[in-house]
Order: sequence, then C-alpha cells, then structure tokens
Amino acid sequence: MSRIGLVAIGRNEGDRLRRCLESVVQRVAQVVYVDSGSTDQSVAMARSLGVEVVELDLTFPFTAARARNAGFARLLELHPDLDYVQFVDGDCEVVAGWLEQAQQILETHPEVVVVCGRRRERFPNATVYNRLCDLEWDTPVGEAKACGGDAMMRLTALQAVNGYNPTLIAGEEPELCVRLRQNGGKILRIDAEMTLHDAQMTRFQQWWQRSLRAGYAYAEGAALHGAPPERHWVKETRSIRLWGFIIPAVIILGAVPTSGWSLVLLVGYPLMAYRIYQYARRSGRSPAAARLFAGACMLAKFPQAQGQFRFYWGQWFKRPSRLIEYNTPAPASH
Repeated sequence: MSRIGLVAIGRNEGDRLRRCLESVVQRVAQVVYVDSGSTDQSVAMARSLGVEVVELDLTFPFTAARARNAGFARLLELHPDLDYVQFVDGDCEVVAGWLEQAQQILETHPEVVVVCGRRRERFPNATVYNRLCDLEWDTPVGEAKACGGDAMMRLTALQAVNGYNPTLIAGEEPELCVRLRQNGGKILRIDAEMTLHDAQMTRFQQWWQRSLRAGYAYAEGAALHGAPPERHWVKETRSIRLWGFIIPAVIILGAVPTSGWSLVLLVGYPLMAYRIYQYARRSGRSPAAARLFAGACMLAKFPQAQGQFRFYWGQWFKRPSRLIEYNTPAPASH
C-alpha cells in the first residue's frame, strides 16, 4: 500500500476539482477533500470518486490553513500509519510521476521535510495574468526557504510543529516552513513537473486582489517572524512600504513645496524595474517575459501596500482578519 496520503482543498472549483481528484485517486492510500462551503456539486462529485470529504463548519472563519489542518487530521484518523502527505489546491492537477519522485526524495534524504517541484499554469497564454502566475512559480531549484500550496511533507515533521497556523488568511505555507526549518528540517525544490494550475484569472481586479493579499501576507509574516535571525519577509515588507507608499507620499506632498521637483523621484520606478528585468534575464527568462515580470513587480507594490495597510489597520483596531479572495468561481461540475 502507498505510504502517501493526499489533502486537496477548494470551494466551487467545478471541473478543475474533478481533474485534480482524478489525477490522484488510486495513486495514494487515501484522498481527503476539504470543502469550504461550495454551492456547486463539488462535494457530491468528490464522493462519487470515492474521496473522503470534510465539510468545514463555516460558522468559524475560513482559511486555507484551517482547511489543510482539517484534512490532515482526518487523513491521520483514517490512516495513522502514513509517512507522507501531499497537499494540493483544488484547482491543480497532479502531474503523473510526481508522487513517486517526491516520495523517493523524502526516503533518501532524511533531513528533507518538504519537497516541491514545478507548478505550471495550464493556460499561460490565455491572459497576461495567467502568464504572470506561471512566471512567479518559476523559482530556483535546490534548498529553499519555503514552498507553495502544492508540496509533499513528512508527517512526523508536520506534527512536530502542530501543522499550519489556522489564523493566517494568506502566506501560510512560508510561515509553516519557517517553523519547520527552525525545527531542523530542510525544504527542497527539485527539477520535476509537479502540478498544473488553472488560475482562470481574466480581469485586472483579480490580479489586484491577489497582489493585495500578498502584501497582507508579507506584513503578517514579518510581524510573526521578523526578528533576527529569521527576518522573515522584513526586506519584502520594507520594499513594499517604500515603493508603494513612502515615495508616492513624498512626491505628492512635496510637489508644491518643491515646485514640482519631487516628481524627479518618479524616475526611480523605471530604474528599479530595469534592475528586476536584469535579474529575470540572468535567471533565464526571455526578454518579453522579463519585461512583463519586471513591470508587474513594480506595479504590484501599490496593491501590496494596500494589503499591508489592511493588516496594520486590523492590528491597531484589533479587528479579525477577513479572507481576501481573487479567483472567480468556476462553472459547476455535473
């Protein structure tokens, strides 16, 4: 019997969820799908495939971290003898061969507690936003600081740190990886195809909300683990604050007192974009892809700054975090 269990999470994923589950059923010891209040046929469809379904109690705030913990807990109830768990988002299909490659890495490298590979966008050329997702996930191979939502983990390591932090509305995987690394584990990204993601991101507003959520996650991550030696997301948080708020504020507030000379600071944006472009080219991206990536990185500073402000506002006034969603529900599956 396979020593791997799998936890998939989702809400109103439609046919994307069917592809996800069909790519893993009968390939692992147990598949658990955690549903967060779907109004389509997701729950019935998952059960028709023989998948164990956990329906979250939505009287409590929903987070992806809470869903993954619930799925993990149910997985252990059903199969306490498992060694590894693959987490996957319900809009992703697991590529054939990935589970076996990831298991082999964990079996031959006892110091590795998380292994991840290449997540690709299913339709990268459908929209510029899909293309940006695909570029974002093209990260270096080797030992890493964090993984994404799709990854295989060693059960004992996950249990040792008490799983995901259920209060986080975003950035839960990097935060978990901080604690796993602090506990002596290593995160490894290998040169292997892992999952196909179907973003279905067609509107600028979706991209803006996704970037806003990232800014919120950076600020919250820095608040949790920003102290030395980790300094988790401190650099990123400061960069967002500088480019997304401080420089624009100085330009606007200083325009009259400086007779417009504060506008000179605007030149910093194309200069910084060029630096990012050069980095992207050194990483092997094409000129067109590097330009798109660099421009998006700079433009994203503004919604990310908005996300940071939302986090700090909630902290100052002790308001609970609210989920930030960007993706449009997929058509219902039948």
